[in-house]
Amino acid sequence: MNRFRDRLRELWWLAVGAAIGLPAPVLLVLVVVSGPASLAAGLGVALFAAAVWACRRLAGAQRGRVAAASPYRPLNGRAWTRLRTVVGDPATWRDLLWLPCQFVAGLGGLVLAVGLWLAAVQCVTAPALRAVLPEPTGFDPAVLEWTGRSGPLTWVLVPVGAGLAVLAHHLPRHLIRGQTWLGRALLEPTAAARLTARVDRLTTTRAAAVDASAAELRRIERDLHDGAQARLVVLAMHLGVAEDVIDDDPAVAKALLTEARTGAGAALTELRSLVRGIHPPVLADRGLAAAVHALVLGSAVTVELDLRLERRLAAPVEAAAYFATAEALTNAIRHSGAGQVRVSLVDAGDTVRITVHDDGRGGADPSRGTGLLGIRRRLSAFDGSLRVSSPLGGPTVLEMELPCGS
Repeated sequence: MNRFRDRLRELWWLAVGAAIGLPAPVLLVLVVVSGPASLAAGLGVALFAAAVWACRRLAGAQRGRVAAASPYRPLNGRAWTRLRTVVGDPATWRDLLWLPCQFVAGLGGLVLAVGLWLAAVQCVTAPALRAVLPEPTGFDPAVLEWTGRSGPLTWVLVPVGAGLAVLAHHLPRHLIRGQTWLGRALLEPTAAARLTARVDRLTTTRAAAVDASAAELRRIERDLHDGAQARLVVLAMHLGVAEDVIDDDPAVAKALLTEARTGAGAALTELRSLVRGIHPPVLADRGLAAAVHALVLGSAVTVELDLRLERRLAAPVEAAAYFATAEALTNAIRHSGAGQVRVSLVDAGDTVRITVHDDGRGGADPSRGTGLLGIRRRLSAFDGSLRVSSPLGGPTVLEMELPCGS
């Protein structure tokens, strides 16, 4: 029964492939006539756009079937700019090249697969058909016409039909592999397109990293100016006044020195907090696992940790993973209303996988929150990724991957 279902699935796959390629003649005619139509009535642009749109939908459906990535350039700007991008995109013309190939491969594959089964059935049942239909009719099966209703010949076709059945049983999977190869060869991004996309992505992430670094420097400068620097200025003033009055009023000088000492302690506390925000000492001394342990010690909610880190990672990677985890944990505590958070960090060899799960209200959207955008920007500088699952009502799951080498 399972094998029968597998054969039906293969035939269905081939039928869908034939349906995808079936509009090819119409779309290719539209593309061909769009040029003269533009000169004659100005309708060619609309015809070309419609044909390309339909072709991209069909190619997208095939990509989903053969697990191929999308190769298209991003479309931005007004309609005319987007159309120019489409025309200049090599993927557009590769789609148009793939379409007639899919028409032939899809329709031909389906006809061949179904035809083999039909031929096998007729050959195997040829003697029975001859017995049921001894005289010619207006709708004779093909095997009876081929054999002229000869008894010996119909029995010869029985082993032929068995061979055709075996061929029909095995051939569809090879036809599927052929269509899969064709789809990946013509629909996947070329090496040049992948390189271009890689360069564009690195350019974007580098710009984001530069912006984030500049913002971090501004934050540090502001914290120093508004915090520790202001306290040190007050400390210097107290020490100066104490120096002036120490001979005439030692009690006042003593009180000023006490205030100065208190201010020095507060300034030191702020400087330590600032240093922890830049690069926590525990992260540098004891590694990522210990730093995350220290991070959750004073948490206002229950935090479960699953830390599977058996080695020290590169310092920049550890810092990125730590601050991404810290930001995700802060978001969960402050904004989700969660009562429990689970944090998992797993060293998978070439990547660090970070998962933060909370039981809060959900509804987190990276496009509307600077926290998630900051995490994505921080990870993208290392070619990392962030996936967010946060339906309304919860739970919220952040899945982060950070390349770390071996």
